[in-house]
Amino acid sequence: MKTSIKFTSFLAVALMTAFGAFAQEKTVTVGGAEMYPNKNIIENAVNSKDHTTLVAAVKAAGLVETLSGTGPFTVFAPVNSAFAALPAGTVDNLLKPENKATLTSVLTYHVIPGKVDSKSVAKMIKDGNGKAMAKTAQGAELTFSMDGKDLIVTDAKGNKGKVTIADVYQSNGVIHVIDKVLMP
Repeated sequence: MKTSIKFTSFLAVALMTAFGAFAQEKTVTVGGAEMYPNKNIIENAVNSKDHTTLVAAVKAAGLVETLSGTGPFTVFAPVNSAFAALPAGTVDNLLKPENKATLTSVLTYHVIPGKVDSKSVAKMIKDGNGKAMAKTAQGAELTFSMDGKDLIVTDAKGNKGKVTIADVYQSNGVIHVIDKVLMP
C-alpha cells in the first residue's frame, strides 16, 4: 500500500510538472498550422504556409538534419513575402547548387545558438540601454532593439525586420517569425 501511495504521489508531481511545462509553451498558429512545442523546428516549419520558401532554402542548404537536432536553436524565420521582397532573381540564384555556401551563410545568420525567448531579448535590450547584440550560428551579429512594443532585428547591412510572431516554442528551441530576410 505504501508503494502505491508513493507511486501515486510521484505520478501526480510528474504530471503537474509536465502540464506546467506545456502551459508555458503553448501551441501557436503560424501560417495556418499549429506549431506544437513537442515537435522540432523542421517538423513544425514544413506545415506553415507562410514559410514554404524558407523550408525550400533549408532543404537546398542541407540544414534539415541540423535544425532537426537537439539544439537548442533560436530561429528568426522570414515569411514568404520577405523572400519575395528581395531583388528579382535573388532567391532563385541562392537556391542554385553552386551557391549552397552563400545560402547556408544567409540561413545560419538567422539562427542564434540557444533558446532565447522574447522576454530574454527584451531584458538584454533594457540592460543594453536600448540595444542588444547576439552572435549568430553564421558568426556575425544581429542587433536587437524595440520600436514601441515591436521587437526589431537589424542585420549587418542595416536592414530592419520586425518580429511578427514571437515565442513559437519547439522541442529543440524557439522560432520568432520576422518580416524581412536578414543579410550578413
